[in-house]
This record gives sequence, C-alpha cells and structure tokens, in this order.
Amino acid sequence: MTEQTRATSAVLDFVTGVDIRDFPADVIHIARRCVIDGLGVMLAGSTTEGSRILREYVREDMGAQESTAFGAGECRTRAASAALLNGASGHAMDFDDTQLSSSPDRLFGLLTHPTIPPLAAALAVGERLAVSGATLLEAFVAGFEVSCKIAEAIEPRHYIGGFHSSGTIGTFGATVAAARLLRLDRAALGHALGIAASMSSGIRVNFGTMTKPLHVGRAAANGVTAAELAARGFTAGADALDGPWGFFQIFGGGFDPGRIIGVLGNPYSIVNPGVSIKPYPCGCLGHPTMDAALKLVTEHDVQPEQIRQMRLRAGSNILKPLRYRIASSELEAKFCPAFMLASMALRRKAGIHEFTDEFVRSEPVQQMMQRVETVFDPAIEAQGYQVMRSIVEVDLVDGRRLVQAADDRYRGGPDLPFSREDLHAKFMECGELVLPAERLRTVLACVESLEAERDVRHLVRLLSVRDTVGTAAVPA
Repeated sequence: MTEQTRATSAVLDFVTGVDIRDFPADVIHIARRCVIDGLGVMLAGSTTEGSRILREYVREDMGAQESTAFGAGECRTRAASAALLNGASGHAMDFDDTQLSSSPDRLFGLLTHPTIPPLAAALAVGERLAVSGATLLEAFVAGFEVSCKIAEAIEPRHYIGGFHSSGTIGTFGATVAAARLLRLDRAALGHALGIAASMSSGIRVNFGTMTKPLHVGRAAANGVTAAELAARGFTAGADALDGPWGFFQIFGGGFDPGRIIGVLGNPYSIVNPGVSIKPYPCGCLGHPTMDAALKLVTEHDVQPEQIRQMRLRAGSNILKPLRYRIASSELEAKFCPAFMLASMALRRKAGIHEFTDEFVRSEPVQQMMQRVETVFDPAIEAQGYQVMRSIVEVDLVDGRRLVQAADDRYRGGPDLPFSREDLHAKFMECGELVLPAERLRTVLACVESLEAERDVRHLVRLLSVRDTVGTAAVPA
C-alpha cells in the first residue's frame, strides 16, 4: 500500500478510534459554538421559499416519523428526509460557517461549509436512537474533521472545475457522523464511504439559486442513507478515496497525501486552521469587502447621493464565484458584489432583512448596483488565495476618491472571532424568525452544556415549534 492508496485506511483508522474523552477542551468549546450557529441558521433558513418547497415535496411521501425537520412548517419524517430538510435549511441563507485554509493554493471556495452536513445527519440519526449529547458531539466532530481534511487534501481542480465542495465533500462528513452513531464496524464504514463517494454531487452553476442549499441538504441526506445502507449489509468499493477510480482522482485529479494521512485529529481542523462564523448571510468571499465598504462609508460619513462610482479590486478567487453583475433576487444577491456594496452604501448593513427580494429589487438598490464596478487586480492575485484580499474604492461626485483595503483578518474567524455575545446575538436574530426569545435562550443553555445531556431528544423538543406554548402558529 503506497502513500497514494491509503487515504481511505487513514479515515477508517481515525473514525473507528475517535473518542470524545480524548478531545482537547478547545475542540469541544468550538464544536459547541458551531452547533449554536448551525442550529440558528437552520431555524432561519427554514423560513425561505426553497425550504418550503422541499418540505412539501417530502410530505407527499411521508413514511416513518422518526426524526424532526424543525423550524417553519415543522414535520416528522424518516431520518434521511429530516437530514435533507434541516441540511437545506441550514444553507438556505448562506449564513453557515466556513472552513479556513492554511496554504496559499487552497482557495476558499474549495473548502467547505463544514458544520451543516454532519450536524443535520447527526441530529436526525441521534434523535431516532435517543443518543446522549456527548455521543452526538463525538459524531459531529468526527464528521467535521473528515470532511475538512478531505477538502484540504483534494487538488484545487475539484472546485476550480465546477464542483461545490460543501455538497460533494460534505457527503463524507455526514456519512461519518451517521456511521459513528450507528456504530458501524470498520468493514461497514468502508462500504458507507464507498456509497457516499458515488452519491456525492453538486456543481457551481447552481450558485445563486435554490439548488445551492439543496447540495448541502442532499449531502446530509446521502450521508444518512449511505450509513444506513451499509448497516444493512449493502456493499461498495473498498477504497472509496484512493486509486485511479477513487474520489480523489475522479473528482479532483489527485490529492496531497500529507494533508490527510497522519493528520486526522492532529490537529483538529476545527481548531487549526479553524472555522469562521459568518457575519453576513451571503458568500463569505465578499465578507471582508463588505466590512471594508462599511468602514469606508461610516468613517467618512458617505451618503448615497455623494457616490458617483464604487469599485471592487480583487483576484479571481473572489471575482469568479461572486458571478452576478446585477442581482435580481436575494439568492443572486448572495453572489453579487454590486449588491453587497450597494447595501452598505444605502443601509450600512447587510443582514437577513436586507437579503430579501423586496430590497434587492427596489429602485434605490438597482440604481446603486449600476454604479459598482469589479476589477481584476493582478497584484492581489499574486499574493495567493488563503486570505480573501480586496480593495474598495469610492469615487465621490465632488471628485474625491476614498480607498479602503479589506482587513487580512476575517471577522468571525480565529484571528477576529465572534464573542460569546456576538454568537448569541446572531443565533437570536435567526431563531426569532421561528421561536420565541425565551425558548431560544433555553436552547443556548442546552447546547453550551451539550455533552452533559442524557438524551438529545431534549434539545430537539426545545427546537420544536409544536412544543412552543403561547406562540402564534408558523405557516407551512
């Protein structure tokens, strides 16, 4: 067995040996933060039109009522279907966390939204099995770690060529989380990974549409399905990741063995290089630019009528994925630099109340977007892709030009992290679209001591709209 053909074995070794009692304290701490953020964006995302359509689709074929798809229009269904709905809701607003890179050649888009696929899968299977909070966290961290290391290892051609990593690689994270809860042995886990390799999918042409969050929902559901089939004796190829027909070669043209073999859990990616909690509900590649624009308009007190033109200078890692010149919907706005800058110019914020069809299509926004230009900057491109570098320039009607470079530190990331208060405020803003504040505060307390919970169904009940007393009914 060569270095090039033992990545699958390395994953099997890690997953079958993982034990929460061996987790460093910072792994548990950050994992709880990711769960809080993940649950919040799931609740908020459940209110979107795409999530409503998926719920109605699943309800047409309701089978066993074993797991909860929570949030707006809550329902109980099979574990895989609950994972599908919660996973898609978790990515519906593009507000879920992002994996970080530690090297210049691993561009941000290649790396995953690591929390939602394993969390949605673990919640669905964990509720059915009535597992403890510690067991849920163990499975979640294992899935998180495997997906991050696969994303770091695969050749960047995977993303550059058009795959959406959170859909493709997220499938493996969900599979590992579900497999841990189902207690699959080494052989069955190998089969589950093989099934997952054939089920993983998602292409970037669907960015800015309802199908992008569907990628993440399918990743969660496919992970549950792969683990459940393997538990029943369903077979697959023994080397899911390796060789000429394995995932790494077919989906990426190869991989770097040193980024996965011998480094799973050493260190845990959730700690180093870390994870970023999103400050804005849109593509993270625009976030430093939005912060720069906000700093510029507030420090100089720039009013919308003073702006003649706004300009974003960046490299291809930012300009290509943020592909919409002018947004005509909130989904397109999530990948539209013109909207991101227009929102800062007009409202000095860009949250869940700005990313709406009504605001995006309003006349002031449409007019301001016409004043925004994007410029490819070779000097920024030459600095590499591990940092989201950009420069915002604003030309004023009085002839002045204001310039603000984006901070190399990503707000919400390890170098400039959300405080506990920031994280809770984001959770409350998201969750209050569905649940009352008192219930949400109870959820926060539960997750912050999740490893002490004897039965994860307690957390699910707290998230349940049906168990909310004195609250207006939430529309389906």
